[in-house]
Amino acid sequence: MHAWLSHPASSFWQMTDLSLDDVRDYLAGVSADPYQNAWLGSVDGVPTFLVETYDPACLLLTDVPEIEPGDLGMHLLVAPPGDAPVHGLTSAVMAATVRFCFERLGATRVVVEPDVANTRIAAKNAAAGFRVLRELGLPGKRAHLAVCTRADFDASPLGRSAA
Repeated sequence: MHAWLSHPASSFWQMTDLSLDDVRDYLAGVSADPYQNAWLGSVDGVPTFLVETYDPACLLLTDVPEIEPGDLGMHLLVAPPGDAPVHGLTSAVMAATVRFCFERLGATRVVVEPDVANTRIAAKNAAAGFRVLRELGLPGKRAHLAVCTRADFDASPLGRSAA
């Protein structure tokens, strides 16, 4: 996990300078917090991605009026590609993650708040059916507040391909 978070491709997570102990402390904090969870995802038995889910009404987006009951915040980090990147991996992981949020975690809407400069995740979010509501200031970034309903996801390119 430390290698993933400290990799330059993960710069938008704002953790590239954390030590191994810092990452352990961060993950322990997530684990201990009743309003958030961390999920380690594997592909073919190999740890490949990290998903963080959180209650946006209680954490990070507490003063945002667009947050509704049933919303679930989500962060996704796919392991930086090795020597041979796998075409379509991030799309498949995004689709599986959004489906997990709806089907297993019972979200009414999935909420994300990526940095406005992160054009790659903006494109992936759009492909999964996320709609940007507005920009907002969050600690360390200017973010797009975006939401996705189950209907949005099911109608999206990633939702249709994951069906």
